[in-house]
Amino acid sequence: MRNLKAMRTAAALAVAVGTLTAVGATQAQAAPQATVHGCSTGYVCLYPGAGWNGDRPTLTYYRYGTYNLNNVIGTYRIFNNQTGNAWVRTCTGYNGTGCEGYLYPNTYIDKNMTPINSIVLGV
Repeated sequence: MRNLKAMRTAAALAVAVGTLTAVGATQAQAAPQATVHGCSTGYVCLYPGAGWNGDRPTLTYYRYGTYNLNNVIGTYRIFNNQTGNAWVRTCTGYNGTGCEGYLYPNTYIDKNMTPINSIVLGV
């Protein structure tokens, strides 16, 4: 009788652990991606002025590569919300020439964009 009771207890425990594991995995899969100041995870976002513009970026970039800028004048906040070791660089020339420094994930800078003609996203 004692063995039967022990087996039932072990079976109930196994079911409970399995249920908790399944619930945890389901919740993790359904978790939304983080958005910070209106900038989705994986993006580089530009905000006009030296602030967050009410959490509304005016320019967003997702894919690695070079982007030529037009009419981006004055101070902008550049926020790198990419993941891993992904960086963004500002460049004084078009097509990614004359690039300056690196801005790594989860950091931002307020920068005079008037002399900047392109940005590059990479790893």
